Amino acid sequence: MGHYQKVCPGVFQIGGGIYTDGDDCCIYLAEGSETAVLIDTGVGNSVGAIIDNIQATGIDINKIGYIIVTHGHIDHIGGLKELKELLQAKIIAHQLELEAIEEGNPRLTAAAWYGQDYKPVKVDRVLRKHLEYLSLGNMELSLIHTPGHTPGGISILGEIDEKKILFGQDIHGPFHPDWGSDKKQWRKSMLELLDYNADILCEGHAGIIQPAKSVRKFIQGYLNQY
Repeated sequence: MGHYQKVCPGVFQIGGGIYTDGDDCCIYLAEGSETAVLIDTGVGNSVGAIIDNIQATGIDINKIGYIIVTHGHIDHIGGLKELKELLQAKIIAHQLELEAIEEGNPRLTAAAWYGQDYKPVKVDRVLRKHLEYLSLGNMELSLIHTPGHTPGGISILGEIDEKKILFGQDIHGPFHPDWGSDKKQWRKSMLELLDYNADILCEGHAGIIQPAKSVRKFIQGYLNQY
């Protein structure tokens, strides 16, 4: 029996926290009228649970056409290869994360921090611009390059029932020179995210934050801290 949390119509948290392995990032699922996307895949130990949780939401796993990778750390990409094969989904990631995702550079994946082995996987759609788009049918996702935590980190913005949902993974950091972290870039990225005035934040480890004033407070709190 699967476990999940409904964020809003068509959006679910299906991994991380109490739903899968404790080392997993928060894993989200978004469904449009034509296709669905999985956002990140966890550290790699939870693939079975992730599939169970997807099925528990009522979404057909065959509808998942894409896996969006927010950045190349092992707690976000560990399950990527296996889930790509199981779902027959296309992987989307930023070009500055390819050395981690496609080559498995252990310094960039931080795999040793989790005691994991990473299986490299090819990215099907490489993001190269600051802002690109992905249509799910009745919902369009904005794929926004938000460097800082890592060079090729992205955030995702969608709108459902006139509410803006922001998937902002690892807004809280941390920062380390091994990963190419850049606090100046991160600050610029966070200021841009504030400008979107999201109603709901689906964060990479903090989970679901709402309403809009709480989202703003969360992001601003880390800007103040760093």
